[in-house]
Amino acid sequence: MAASAPRVAVDAMGGDHGARVVVEGAAAASRELGIRCLLVGPSAIVKEELRRIAAADLPIDVVDAPDVVGMAEPVTRSTLKKRSSIQVAVELVRDGGADAFFSAGNTAACWTIAKMVLGTLEEVDRPALAAVFPNVSGRTVLLDVGANASCKARHLEEFAVMGTVYTRAVLHTPNPRIGLMSMGEEETKGNDLVKEVHEVLKASTLNFIGNVEGRDVFNGRVDVIVMDGFTGNVLLKTSETLADSLMHLLREELERTPIRKLGAWLSRGAFRAVKRRTDASEHGGVPLLGVKGCCVIGHGRSNATAIKHGIRAAAEFFTSGVNQSIEAELRLLGTRKEAAPAGTA
Repeated sequence: MAASAPRVAVDAMGGDHGARVVVEGAAAASRELGIRCLLVGPSAIVKEELRRIAAADLPIDVVDAPDVVGMAEPVTRSTLKKRSSIQVAVELVRDGGADAFFSAGNTAACWTIAKMVLGTLEEVDRPALAAVFPNVSGRTVLLDVGANASCKARHLEEFAVMGTVYTRAVLHTPNPRIGLMSMGEEETKGNDLVKEVHEVLKASTLNFIGNVEGRDVFNGRVDVIVMDGFTGNVLLKTSETLADSLMHLLREELERTPIRKLGAWLSRGAFRAVKRRTDASEHGGVPLLGVKGCCVIGHGRSNATAIKHGIRAAAEFFTSGVNQSIEAELRLLGTRKEAAPAGTA
């Protein structure tokens, strides 16, 4: 393993399946990808899981954090746990002990603690969660998908810049096409916010192609789609459920007759390839763009494969230099943070 391998602080207690699955995923990331993992959680539990899978020879460190944030725990309670696995892992990034952070734990707690501990980039007012969706010709990045339920025009312009930089640096798309989610392609469609953002993006130097609709998430027409976090989260959850439902229905229909079963067996390679392209576990998680650090948040139901890829995504986030590019491009656009009200810190 190279001495410069990224160091990822991993919330060992995050996710629906607990430390066992997280440790297995971290071990796979270290063994297969050469990533140095810092597993953060109650040390006795984490060390026992490492012993169980015989991972003593891997570049994995254990950092003790006695408290755990529950998956459904309110943010107000989770932020009071100053020795939780999420808090300690994020502090490692802040203090230079790790290069990036990954958790499959409580999403709201993760992004709230990350914003509180790390702070936002100089030019960013609202950090955003970005999800990567497969489309017919590649991948589409959507943001925001849950961090900001209500937004102003400036925030969506920031999202467009952050999405452009991330797509270019991590997904290697040279000049990402930006779309604005609306209820129609015409400039006159959408609510007041969408109409205002359309004019802002049209006047920018971004590769803005105009309004898009839900169908454009999957048809490959654009590379980045911006929207408020309420809309994005609904779209994210709907798409996840739809993919699972379609696979279930397809499996059910293919098992109805012997002829169909034979056809399914002969086509099993194609089915496996489609599953890989649409499987959320292959992406691992969503990056939190706009904070002073590299943070990736995985789905609560992540299996070991998803944990491995989430850690990979966090490492790629760090090595890509996304944050520096976001600040530079926002400075060029003249986008500034909203001034704090008088009397606030």
